[in-house]
Amino acid sequence: MRIIAGTARGRKIFSVSKNLPVKPISDRIKQSVFDIIRPRITGAIMLDLFAGTGNVSLEALSRGALKAVMVDKEPACLKAQRRNLEHLGFEDRGKSLKGDLLAKDLAWLYAYSEGEGYDIIFMGPPYRDINNKPLKFSAPVLEKVAQAKLLADNGIIILQHHKTEEFAVPPSLEIYREEKYGDTLVHFLRNKNDTQQS
Repeated sequence: MRIIAGTARGRKIFSVSKNLPVKPISDRIKQSVFDIIRPRITGAIMLDLFAGTGNVSLEALSRGALKAVMVDKEPACLKAQRRNLEHLGFEDRGKSLKGDLLAKDLAWLYAYSEGEGYDIIFMGPPYRDINNKPLKFSAPVLEKVAQAKLLADNGIIILQHHKTEEFAVPPSLEIYREEKYGDTLVHFLRNKNDTQQS
């Protein structure tokens, strides 16, 4: 895995053991997503849920995001995130936090957003567990994000999930764009009361 563009372009990203149920975002999907959100990245405060090795956050920081907060519960992922932040020189703009996103409300994450919510929230929950059983984390965590009001005014949520996983959109949010990449769907959501065109 490598950074695609920005100040750290071409630099390596350290990964974790393949025995863990961590599936990094593909370069194809990452490139496409960042092409879509390019105008939003510079100066953005980002929240990366189920962050894994921090691949998406590191790309955002390389492209000019002001800050990225990465959350995962797997110790090996947290170790990789911190190693990558140090390796790329992003320690002052990146934060790696341990958290079980399904266990409690997410209001505690608001404090790390500089008090105005997150401009970009990326959610890439795992599709399957270690026994290859399908997981359905998108709906409950999306609901927790909405309940905690983590999204800034005119902010966006990017949700990557398997095409067979269905989820309900919380009443305060709306989908404004959908992209398909093989078995993966990426939905782009925003607050319903936002007037800014995306």
